[in-house]
Amino acid sequence: MFHFFTAELVYSEKYLILKPLNSILVRDMLIKGNRKVINAWAFYDWANSVYSLVISTAIFPIYYTSMTQSFASETGMISFLGTQWHPTTLYDYTLSLSFLIVAFISPILSGIADYTGNKLKFLKAFCLLGSLSVMALYFFDGPDTLWVGLVFTILASIGFWGSIVFYNAYLPEVAHPEDQDRVSAKGFMVGYAGSVLLLLICLIMVNKPALFGLSDAAFATRLTFLLTGLWWLGFAQITYRRLPNNVYDRKPQRDYIWKGLHELSVIARELKAYPQLRIFLYAFFTFSVGVQTIILMAGIFGSKELQLPTIDLIAVILVVQLVAIIGAFVFSRLSKKIGNLATLKITVSIWGIVCLVGFLLDKDQPNIQLYFYILGGLIGLVMGAIQSLSRSTYSKMLPETTDHATYFSFYDVTEKVAIVLGMFVFGLLNALTGSMQWSVFCLALFFVVSFVLLSFVQKTAHVR
Repeated sequence: MFHFFTAELVYSEKYLILKPLNSILVRDMLIKGNRKVINAWAFYDWANSVYSLVISTAIFPIYYTSMTQSFASETGMISFLGTQWHPTTLYDYTLSLSFLIVAFISPILSGIADYTGNKLKFLKAFCLLGSLSVMALYFFDGPDTLWVGLVFTILASIGFWGSIVFYNAYLPEVAHPEDQDRVSAKGFMVGYAGSVLLLLICLIMVNKPALFGLSDAAFATRLTFLLTGLWWLGFAQITYRRLPNNVYDRKPQRDYIWKGLHELSVIARELKAYPQLRIFLYAFFTFSVGVQTIILMAGIFGSKELQLPTIDLIAVILVVQLVAIIGAFVFSRLSKKIGNLATLKITVSIWGIVCLVGFLLDKDQPNIQLYFYILGGLIGLVMGAIQSLSRSTYSKMLPETTDHATYFSFYDVTEKVAIVLGMFVFGLLNALTGSMQWSVFCLALFFVVSFVLLSFVQKTAHVR
């Protein structure tokens, strides 16, 4: 990356000696803390967060529901692979499968990436897979192309979450420990801003297709999938221009795949020597069960359980994203004053309150829309905060290592398995009780357990 000669002057009794510095050390010094590199890293959030908002949360789920309802049977079932499915159940299983695939492959790929030093190449590969898969959703327009919607939903999810593994692994390489809370929050803030901007553009296209010379809302919606994929892939190029590759100048051998797998097993054994890191991962797992499930199911909860109109659901999603920008900033500053662990406990407590408020809501209550907006604001306040703080806290707790991708793969796998468990618990309780409110109440228990586990994490030089 840096092809110039760097040296230091060393004093000798007779003359000065020109002594080359360690090129890896110099490269690390020039990269870590560099403002342009940090901005390029954070800008990938601007590029990829549109997937989370437009595809995972707002427009595609609504389009999928509308499309499947149009060709569902009188009993509300649709046919896929010779079996009758409830559309929502089929969609949930599709997402869960994608999370399981990512949980399986990311540790293997990250071990290989660390051994070969090619995190950037893996980031590019998963970004390309995800963005092209999002664009392919354009071709889902009826029962004959249902397989397109489902297959590329899986591939888009794998592309997004797979790229996040390697994106997160760059944090300890681009920012010093004392700056990682701020830098991590900056990424989420930039991401929320970019995703809100694109969502507003997409909503105008869908609701006013004639302004863009489009025939109808359905066609306009499919065009938003193309726009989202192009946005993700296009803006990612800015990140690629600045983000370094192979910081530690590794030279892979022929059997790099087996070496990468060995790297993974080494890190797995090393985790046993860091009990505080393990406890934090347990706490991260338990609160991720609640956080990620609420993020994925909040729209369906508002639609099915509270029977709110689509316009209110979209508006609440926008409120969540905008408040999340403020929340990420405020809590990153708070962590500098009272420490990461205390700040995380506060966010976990607020998430528990979110669950209790959600449990108490009822569709027959007066002003239920107002209460749901308030709940959305509360979620937004701590959504960006808990995600950015958990990422930076984990980064600070890592031992001195060059295997950042492998360590962060454990972090990301923990989150994916938590999502699968959360979706299973949510769906099971909904099936047993016939109400999502008890599912929401159960998620509060995970936050209680997480709070207790965080209390056992000891403070360190970088984590207070």
